Amino acid sequence: MLSTIVGFLVLCALAFAGLTWITRVPPRVPATVTDDPALPRLAGHGVVLHGRIAGPEGAPLAVVLHGGPGGDHRSLSALEGLTRTHRVLFYDQRGAGLSERVTPERLGMADHLADLDAVIVAHGGGPVALIGHSWGAMLATAYLGHRPEGVSHAVLIEPGFLDAEGLATFEARRTALSRTPRVFWAGLLAGFRARGVTGDADAAADSIVGTVVQAFANHPANPYHCPGQAYDAPAWRFGSRASDAFWKAPAAALDAMAPGLAFGGPVLILAGGCNDWTGAPLQARHVRMFAEARMEVIEGAGHDTTWDRPEATLAAIRSFLATRPGSPLPEH
Repeated sequence: MLSTIVGFLVLCALAFAGLTWITRVPPRVPATVTDDPALPRLAGHGVVLHGRIAGPEGAPLAVVLHGGPGGDHRSLSALEGLTRTHRVLFYDQRGAGLSERVTPERLGMADHLADLDAVIVAHGGGPVALIGHSWGAMLATAYLGHRPEGVSHAVLIEPGFLDAEGLATFEARRTALSRTPRVFWAGLLAGFRARGVTGDADAAADSIVGTVVQAFANHPANPYHCPGQAYDAPAWRFGSRASDAFWKAPAAALDAMAPGLAFGGPVLILAGGCNDWTGAPLQARHVRMFAEARMEVIEGAGHDTTWDRPEATLAAIRSFLATRPGSPLPEH
Protein backbone atom coordinates (compact mmCIF):
# COMPACT_ATOMS: atom_id res chain seq x y z
CA MET A 1 0.00 0.00 0.00
CA LEU A 2 2.77 2.43 0.94
CA SER A 3 4.63 1.73 -2.29
CA THR A 4 1.43 2.42 -4.24
CA ILE A 5 0.95 5.78 -2.52
CA VAL A 6 4.58 6.71 -3.06
CA GLY A 7 4.33 5.75 -6.73
CA PHE A 8 1.21 7.86 -7.14
CA LEU A 9 2.87 10.87 -5.51
CA VAL A 10 5.90 10.49 -7.73
CA LEU A 11 3.68 10.40 -10.82
CA CYS A 12 1.86 13.53 -9.63
CA ALA A 13 5.17 15.29 -9.03
CA LEU A 14 6.41 14.33 -12.49
CA ALA A 15 3.16 15.46 -14.09
CA PHE A 16 3.35 18.80 -12.28
CA ALA A 17 6.97 19.25 -13.31
CA GLY A 18 6.11 18.40 -16.90
CA LEU A 19 3.22 20.88 -17.01
CA THR A 20 5.41 23.55 -15.46
CA TRP A 21 8.06 22.96 -18.12
CA ILE A 22 5.81 22.96 -21.17
CA THR A 23 3.99 26.09 -19.95
CA ARG A 24 7.12 27.96 -18.91
CA VAL A 25 6.63 30.74 -21.51
CA PRO A 26 3.60 32.84 -20.50
CA PRO A 27 1.34 34.34 -23.17
CA ARG A 28 1.47 38.04 -23.90
CA VAL A 29 -1.81 39.75 -23.07
CA PRO A 30 -2.21 43.11 -24.85
CA ALA A 31 -3.01 46.19 -22.79
CA THR A 32 -6.42 47.83 -22.86
CA VAL A 33 -7.16 51.50 -23.55
CA THR A 34 -6.68 52.11 -19.83
CA ASP A 35 -2.95 51.35 -20.05
CA ASP A 36 -2.12 51.97 -23.72
CA PRO A 37 -2.69 55.60 -24.77
CA ALA A 38 -1.82 54.76 -28.40
CA LEU A 39 -4.99 52.69 -28.89
CA PRO A 40 -7.84 54.37 -30.82
CA ARG A 41 -10.79 55.01 -28.54
CA LEU A 42 -14.40 56.10 -28.37
CA ALA A 43 -16.50 57.28 -25.45
CA GLY A 44 -19.19 54.94 -24.20
CA HIS A 45 -21.58 55.64 -21.34
CA GLY A 46 -19.09 56.37 -18.56
CA VAL A 47 -16.51 53.99 -20.01
CA VAL A 48 -13.66 54.21 -22.54
CA LEU A 49 -14.05 51.89 -25.51
CA HIS A 50 -11.44 50.67 -27.94
CA GLY A 51 -12.87 51.59 -31.32
CA ARG A 52 -12.56 53.44 -34.58
CA ILE A 53 -14.61 54.92 -37.40
CA ALA A 54 -14.00 54.49 -41.13
CA GLY A 55 -15.75 56.13 -44.03
CA PRO A 56 -16.81 59.56 -45.24
CA GLU A 57 -18.25 62.24 -42.97
CA GLY A 58 -21.97 62.63 -43.48
CA ALA A 59 -22.56 59.11 -44.82
CA PRO A 60 -25.19 56.96 -43.07
CA LEU A 61 -23.77 55.32 -39.94
CA ALA A 62 -23.36 51.55 -39.65
CA VAL A 63 -22.41 50.18 -36.22
CA VAL A 64 -20.68 46.80 -35.93
CA LEU A 65 -21.29 44.65 -32.84
CA HIS A 66 -18.90 41.76 -32.17
CA GLY A 67 -19.58 38.41 -30.56
CA GLY A 68 -18.80 36.84 -27.21
CA PRO A 69 -19.84 38.25 -24.87
CA GLY A 70 -16.20 39.08 -24.27
CA GLY A 71 -14.86 39.02 -27.83
CA ASP A 72 -13.63 41.92 -29.94
CA HIS A 73 -14.12 43.34 -33.42
CA ARG A 74 -10.84 42.22 -34.99
CA SER A 75 -12.33 39.41 -37.13
CA LEU A 76 -15.02 41.78 -38.44
CA SER A 77 -12.62 44.32 -39.93
CA ALA A 78 -13.59 43.29 -43.48
CA LEU A 79 -16.82 45.22 -42.90
CA GLU A 80 -14.78 48.33 -43.54
CA GLY A 81 -15.59 47.47 -47.15
CA LEU A 82 -19.00 49.06 -46.52
CA THR A 83 -17.41 52.52 -46.54
CA ARG A 84 -18.43 52.96 -50.19
CA THR A 85 -21.86 53.93 -48.88
CA HIS A 86 -21.59 54.13 -45.07
CA ARG A 87 -19.52 55.45 -42.22
CA VAL A 88 -18.65 52.29 -40.29
CA LEU A 89 -18.12 52.34 -36.53
CA PHE A 90 -16.28 49.48 -34.83
CA TYR A 91 -15.80 49.10 -31.09
CA ASP A 92 -14.97 46.51 -28.46
CA GLN A 93 -17.78 46.33 -25.93
CA ARG A 94 -17.19 47.35 -22.32
CA GLY A 95 -15.18 44.80 -20.38
CA ALA A 96 -14.14 43.06 -23.61
CA GLY A 97 -11.41 43.15 -26.21
CA LEU A 98 -9.16 46.14 -25.59
CA SER A 99 -11.86 48.29 -23.97
CA GLU A 100 -11.84 49.41 -20.36
CA ARG A 101 -12.53 46.74 -17.75
CA VAL A 102 -15.41 47.45 -15.37
CA THR A 103 -16.95 45.76 -12.35
CA PRO A 104 -19.57 43.00 -12.89
CA GLU A 105 -22.48 45.21 -11.87
CA ARG A 106 -21.65 47.49 -14.82
CA LEU A 107 -21.86 44.70 -17.40
CA GLY A 108 -25.62 44.33 -17.75
CA MET A 109 -27.70 44.65 -20.90
CA ALA A 110 -28.72 48.18 -19.92
CA ASP A 111 -25.05 49.17 -19.82
CA HIS A 112 -24.38 47.74 -23.29
CA LEU A 113 -27.44 49.52 -24.69
CA ALA A 114 -26.33 52.78 -23.07
CA ASP A 115 -22.93 52.45 -24.75
CA LEU A 116 -24.65 51.96 -28.10
CA ASP A 117 -26.75 55.07 -27.50
CA ALA A 118 -23.62 57.03 -26.60
CA VAL A 119 -21.54 56.11 -29.66
CA ILE A 120 -24.47 56.63 -32.03
CA VAL A 121 -25.34 60.06 -30.64
CA ALA A 122 -21.69 61.12 -30.64
CA HIS A 123 -21.20 60.18 -34.29
CA GLY A 124 -24.17 61.54 -36.12
CA GLY A 125 -27.20 59.91 -34.59
CA GLY A 126 -29.68 57.65 -36.28
CA PRO A 127 -31.29 56.00 -37.95
CA VAL A 128 -28.34 53.63 -38.25
CA ALA A 129 -27.65 50.24 -39.73
CA LEU A 130 -26.79 47.69 -37.04
CA ILE A 131 -24.57 44.76 -37.97
CA GLY A 132 -24.15 42.18 -35.21
CA HIS A 133 -22.32 38.87 -35.16
CA SER A 134 -23.29 36.01 -32.79
CA TRP A 135 -23.77 37.61 -29.35
CA GLY A 136 -23.52 40.97 -31.15
CA ALA A 137 -26.58 40.00 -33.20
CA MET A 138 -28.40 39.32 -29.93
CA LEU A 139 -27.34 42.73 -28.59
CA ALA A 140 -28.53 44.29 -31.85
CA THR A 141 -31.90 42.58 -31.37
CA ALA A 142 -32.16 44.10 -27.90
CA TYR A 143 -31.41 47.52 -29.37
CA LEU A 144 -34.22 47.06 -31.91
CA GLY A 145 -36.61 47.01 -28.96
CA HIS A 146 -34.76 49.74 -27.07
CA ARG A 147 -34.65 52.27 -29.95
CA PRO A 148 -36.68 50.90 -32.89
CA GLU A 149 -36.99 54.36 -34.44
CA GLY A 150 -33.20 54.69 -34.42
CA VAL A 151 -32.47 51.72 -36.69
CA SER A 152 -32.97 51.68 -40.47
CA HIS A 153 -31.62 48.17 -41.17
CA ALA A 154 -30.50 45.26 -39.01
CA VAL A 155 -28.04 42.58 -40.10
CA LEU A 156 -27.90 39.61 -37.73
CA ILE A 157 -25.06 37.17 -38.42
CA GLU A 158 -25.75 33.85 -36.70
CA PRO A 159 -27.30 34.93 -33.39
CA GLY A 160 -26.97 32.04 -30.93
CA PHE A 161 -30.51 32.27 -29.58
CA LEU A 162 -33.36 34.78 -29.41
CA ASP A 163 -35.84 33.05 -27.09
CA ALA A 164 -35.99 30.64 -24.14
CA GLU A 165 -36.28 27.54 -26.32
CA GLY A 166 -33.21 28.60 -28.26
CA LEU A 167 -31.28 29.28 -25.06
CA ALA A 168 -32.01 25.80 -23.69
CA THR A 169 -30.92 24.13 -26.93
CA PHE A 170 -27.79 26.26 -27.21
CA GLU A 171 -26.80 25.74 -23.59
CA ALA A 172 -27.12 21.95 -23.83
CA ARG A 173 -24.71 21.77 -26.74
CA ARG A 174 -22.37 24.40 -25.31
CA THR A 175 -22.15 22.50 -22.03
CA ALA A 176 -21.44 19.19 -23.74
CA LEU A 177 -18.61 20.64 -25.84
CA SER A 178 -17.16 22.55 -22.89
CA ARG A 179 -16.77 19.33 -20.88
CA THR A 180 -14.74 17.45 -23.48
CA PRO A 181 -11.15 16.40 -22.70
CA ARG A 182 -9.76 18.68 -25.42
CA VAL A 183 -11.31 21.80 -23.88
CA PHE A 184 -10.43 20.69 -20.34
CA TRP A 185 -6.79 20.16 -21.33
CA ALA A 186 -6.64 23.55 -23.02
CA GLY A 187 -7.91 25.16 -19.83
CA LEU A 188 -5.41 23.26 -17.69
CA LEU A 189 -2.47 24.35 -19.83
CA ALA A 190 -3.79 27.91 -19.95
CA GLY A 191 -4.00 27.99 -16.16
CA PHE A 192 -0.38 26.93 -15.84
CA ARG A 193 0.77 29.44 -18.46
CA ALA A 194 -1.16 32.25 -16.80
CA ARG A 195 1.04 32.02 -13.70
CA GLY A 196 3.58 34.20 -15.50
CA VAL A 197 1.16 36.64 -17.16
CA THR A 198 1.90 40.30 -16.53
CA GLY A 199 -0.38 43.28 -17.00
CA ASP A 200 -3.59 44.51 -15.43
CA ALA A 201 -5.72 42.71 -12.84
CA ASP A 202 -7.80 40.92 -15.50
CA ALA A 203 -4.95 39.82 -17.77
CA ALA A 204 -4.46 36.30 -16.36
CA ALA A 205 -8.17 35.44 -16.27
CA ASP A 206 -8.69 36.89 -19.76
CA SER A 207 -5.83 34.74 -21.05
CA ILE A 208 -7.24 31.55 -19.51
CA VAL A 209 -10.84 32.06 -20.60
CA GLY A 210 -9.81 33.24 -24.05
CA THR A 211 -7.77 30.06 -24.56
CA VAL A 212 -10.70 27.89 -23.46
CA VAL A 213 -13.10 29.75 -25.75
CA GLN A 214 -10.75 29.25 -28.69
CA ALA A 215 -10.45 25.51 -27.90
CA PHE A 216 -14.25 25.32 -27.72
CA ALA A 217 -14.72 27.13 -31.05
CA ASN A 218 -12.04 25.03 -32.74
CA HIS A 219 -13.25 21.67 -31.39
CA PRO A 220 -13.68 19.07 -34.18
CA ALA A 221 -17.28 18.49 -33.08
CA ASN A 222 -18.10 22.19 -33.21
CA PRO A 223 -19.39 23.27 -36.66
CA TYR A 224 -18.23 26.86 -36.10
CA HIS A 225 -15.73 26.00 -38.85
CA CYS A 226 -16.04 24.06 -42.08
CA PRO A 227 -14.92 20.39 -42.08
CA GLY A 228 -11.17 20.01 -42.32
CA GLN A 229 -10.57 23.66 -41.49
CA ALA A 230 -9.58 25.42 -38.29
CA TYR A 231 -11.60 28.14 -36.61
CA ASP A 232 -8.94 30.78 -37.10
CA ALA A 233 -10.87 34.04 -36.73
CA PRO A 234 -8.41 36.38 -34.98
CA ALA A 235 -8.93 38.25 -31.72
CA TRP A 236 -6.93 40.71 -29.63
CA ARG A 237 -8.04 39.75 -26.14
CA PHE A 238 -11.00 38.08 -24.46
CA GLY A 239 -13.00 39.70 -21.66
CA SER A 240 -13.58 37.09 -18.96
CA ARG A 241 -15.74 39.33 -16.76
CA ALA A 242 -18.04 40.27 -19.64
CA SER A 243 -18.53 36.59 -20.44
CA ASP A 244 -19.11 35.62 -16.81
CA ALA A 245 -21.64 38.42 -16.28
CA PHE A 246 -23.71 37.21 -19.23
CA TRP A 247 -23.66 33.48 -18.45
CA LYS A 248 -24.58 34.02 -14.80
CA ALA A 249 -27.95 35.44 -15.89
CA PRO A 250 -28.70 34.77 -19.58
CA ALA A 251 -32.42 35.18 -18.90
CA ALA A 252 -31.79 38.93 -18.56
CA ALA A 253 -30.65 38.96 -22.18
CA LEU A 254 -33.85 37.18 -23.23
CA ASP A 255 -35.93 39.82 -21.47
CA ALA A 256 -34.00 42.56 -23.25
CA MET A 257 -34.27 40.90 -26.67
CA ALA A 258 -37.99 40.11 -26.54
CA PRO A 259 -39.21 43.64 -27.49
CA GLY A 260 -36.79 43.67 -30.41
CA LEU A 261 -38.62 40.80 -32.08
CA ALA A 262 -41.48 43.23 -32.72
CA PHE A 263 -39.21 45.44 -34.85
CA GLY A 264 -41.02 46.24 -38.10
CA GLY A 265 -38.06 47.33 -40.19
CA PRO A 266 -35.94 45.26 -42.58
CA VAL A 267 -33.82 42.47 -41.10
CA LEU A 268 -31.24 40.35 -42.89
CA ILE A 269 -30.12 37.17 -41.15
CA LEU A 270 -26.91 35.56 -42.40
CA ALA A 271 -25.96 31.92 -41.81
CA GLY A 272 -22.77 30.01 -42.49
CA GLY A 273 -23.29 27.18 -44.95
CA CYS A 274 -21.04 24.78 -43.00
CA ASN A 275 -22.73 25.31 -39.65
CA ASP A 276 -25.60 23.04 -38.59
CA TRP A 277 -25.69 24.43 -35.05
CA THR A 278 -26.17 28.20 -35.29
CA GLY A 279 -26.40 28.07 -39.08
CA ALA A 280 -29.31 27.85 -41.51
CA PRO A 281 -31.69 25.57 -39.56
CA LEU A 282 -31.66 27.85 -36.52
CA GLN A 283 -31.60 31.09 -38.51
CA ALA A 284 -34.59 30.00 -40.58
CA ARG A 285 -36.46 29.77 -37.28
CA HIS A 286 -35.22 33.23 -36.30
CA VAL A 287 -36.43 34.70 -39.60
CA ARG A 288 -39.98 33.75 -38.68
CA MET A 289 -39.75 35.78 -35.47
CA PHE A 290 -39.57 39.12 -37.33
CA ALA A 291 -42.18 40.90 -39.42
CA GLU A 292 -39.84 41.74 -42.31
CA ALA A 293 -36.85 39.43 -42.44
CA ARG A 294 -35.06 37.17 -44.87
CA MET A 295 -32.13 34.79 -44.61
CA GLU A 296 -29.11 34.36 -46.81
CA VAL A 297 -26.70 31.44 -46.49
CA ILE A 298 -23.01 32.20 -47.05
CA GLU A 299 -21.69 28.98 -48.55
CA GLY A 300 -18.24 27.79 -47.54
CA ALA A 301 -18.41 29.72 -44.26
CA GLY A 302 -18.71 28.68 -40.66
CA HIS A 303 -19.93 30.76 -37.73
CA ASP A 304 -17.89 33.86 -38.57
CA THR A 305 -18.97 34.48 -42.16
CA THR A 306 -17.20 37.83 -42.29
CA TRP A 307 -13.83 36.18 -41.67
CA ASP A 308 -14.40 32.99 -43.66
CA ARG A 309 -16.04 34.55 -46.75
CA PRO A 310 -15.62 38.34 -46.52
CA GLU A 311 -16.54 39.21 -50.11
CA ALA A 312 -19.67 37.07 -50.14
CA THR A 313 -20.73 38.52 -46.79
CA LEU A 314 -20.07 42.08 -47.96
CA ALA A 315 -22.04 41.51 -51.16
CA ALA A 316 -25.08 40.28 -49.22
CA ILE A 317 -24.94 43.18 -46.77
CA ARG A 318 -24.38 45.82 -49.47
CA SER A 319 -27.41 44.59 -51.42
CA PHE A 320 -29.52 44.61 -48.27
CA LEU A 321 -28.45 48.08 -47.13
CA ALA A 322 -29.32 49.45 -50.57
CA THR A 323 -33.01 48.70 -49.96
CA ARG A 324 -35.18 51.42 -48.51
CA PRO A 325 -37.15 50.56 -45.36
CA GLY A 326 -40.60 49.43 -46.49
CA SER A 327 -39.34 48.21 -49.89
CA PRO A 328 -39.38 44.50 -50.73
CA LEU A 329 -36.20 42.80 -49.61
CA PRO A 330 -33.95 41.65 -52.45
CA GLU A 331 -34.15 38.00 -53.43
CA HIS A 332 -30.96 35.96 -53.91
